[in-house]
Amino acid sequence: MTASRTPAACLIGWPAAHSRSPLIHRYWLRTLGIEGGYVIEAVPPEDLRDFVLRLSLRGFVGANVTIPHKEDVLALSTPDARARAVGAANTLWFADGELRSTNTDVEGFIGNLDAEAAGWDRAEEALVLGAGGSSRAVVFGLLERGIKRIHLANRTVARAEALARQFGPNVHPLPWDGINDVLPRARLLVNTTSLGMHGQPSLDVDVARLPDGAVVADLVYVPLVTPLLAAAIARGLNTADGLGMLLHQAVRGFELWFGQRPAVTAELRALVETDLTKT
Repeated sequence: MTASRTPAACLIGWPAAHSRSPLIHRYWLRTLGIEGGYVIEAVPPEDLRDFVLRLSLRGFVGANVTIPHKEDVLALSTPDARARAVGAANTLWFADGELRSTNTDVEGFIGNLDAEAAGWDRAEEALVLGAGGSSRAVVFGLLERGIKRIHLANRTVARAEALARQFGPNVHPLPWDGINDVLPRARLLVNTTSLGMHGQPSLDVDVARLPDGAVVADLVYVPLVTPLLAAAIARGLNTADGLGMLLHQAVRGFELWFGQRPAVTAELRALVETDLTKT
C-alpha cells in the first residue's frame, strides 16, 4: 500500500539559494496547519524544459519561478493575460490537467499599495522609473486599476518607448532628464530599478518636488528603507516598500497550490525582516 504524497511546491531558479520564498510559504503552511512542503530546486537553463514538463511526476503541485527562467517558462505552460502582458511568469500551477502560469508581481505590487497607502489609485498621473520586467508588472497593474496617465522614465529611452507601444496611449515614455518636469504632477512615484539597493548607485530623485499627498513606492527591499523611501517618510508622504510587495506576491501562488488564502501578517513581515538583516 502506497501512502499518499504530501502536496509540495518548489522554487525553480539558477541560482536560487538566496530566495526568501521557503521562509514565507513554510510559515503559512505551519500557521494554517496544512500538511505540505516547499523546497528550492536549483535548475540550470539546459535542464529547465525537462524539469517543468515533469513537474507533476516529481511530486510538485506547482512552483515559483525566478531568474533566469521567468521568460522561458511561458512557452512550457499556458500563460494567463498577466503573464503574457508582462512577458514573464513567476508562478506555475495545474488546472484541469494543464500546467498554467501567471505573474503575481502584478497583484503583489497592487496589494501592497492597497495595504499601505489606501486611496493611492485616485492619482491621475503616475511616474514609474525603469523599463525592465518589474516595470512591466507595475505598468500592467496601474493600467488595470484605471490610472489615466503613466510616465515611464528610463536611462535608455528606447526601452521605455517599446513598453509604451506595447501598453498603449496611457503610457508616455520619458527620458531620464525629464523626471523633474513630471514630479510636480505625479501623485504616485514608483522605483522599479535597482538604484538605491545595497551595492548599487543611489537614486537621485528630489521627492520635495512631488505634490502633497503623493505616494512613493520602491520595489527594492535590501535595504528595507531605501534612501528614496527615507526621504519620502521625512516629508510625511505615504510609502510602500519592496518587502511588502514580496510578501503580497506570494499569496496567490500559495492559494493555488494548497487551497487556502493566506494573510500577510505583522508576524510574517517581522520574520522575513529578521532574515533579511542577517549578515
